[in-house]
Amino acid sequence: MRVIIPPRNRSFGALDAVGVIGVVGLLVARFVPVARLIPFWGCSFRQLTGYPCPGCGLTRAADRFAHFHWLGALKANPLGTVAALLFALCALYSFVHLVFAVPVPEVLLDDREWRRTRWAVGLSVLVNYLFVIVGYRYLGFR
Repeated sequence: MRVIIPPRNRSFGALDAVGVIGVVGLLVARFVPVARLIPFWGCSFRQLTGYPCPGCGLTRAADRFAHFHWLGALKANPLGTVAALLFALCALYSFVHLVFAVPVPEVLLDDREWRRTRWAVGLSVLVNYLFVIVGYRYLGFR
């Protein structure tokens, strides 16, 4: 892995775009009751099969994370909570980058590291889905 630190700049890049998306998403999760406003909101897969889909709990996780109920967010969807945390961190770093011209490091991975990263992400999604199934189906997490 190589990390390249560019010179100080205020150029808007991918991290800044993710930060803006994170701010908007967390503000919506904090102040807009999406699940109550949209009448058809819910998981059709769970209604048909009785089992949650891999994305079940993401709205609740974002809502609980935005309201600082982190344990409830973890129970709703652990990987969704990690994603909300990463969005919040990107928003914070983007603010620091754009206001104080702090450079955004560029991380370069070789083929082997990319392969390991893909496997780790796939395994994380699988473990998260198993947790969601067990939590919703057998432990009563909502």
